[in-house]
Amino acid sequence: MSPADPDVTPSETVRADESDARAAHTADRLPTPEEEAAADSNELDPAVAEAYEKAMERGANVKGEGEI
Repeated sequence: MSPADPDVTPSETVRADESDARAAHTADRLPTPEEEAAADSNELDPAVAEAYEKAMERGANVKGEGEI
């Protein structure tokens, strides 16, 4: 988007986006043993798990404009 035409994305922005899309996306490092232990010791909040399941079901059954 430029001041001359706000609906046109500058070509340098398009090139940068395309380059980012092709770039390797990997983790910078493996987790430490302490980080793995901390992750394994987390307890899920049942209310959050239920909300997640409801959202997944709602998304799977969407009809109309939002449907893919």
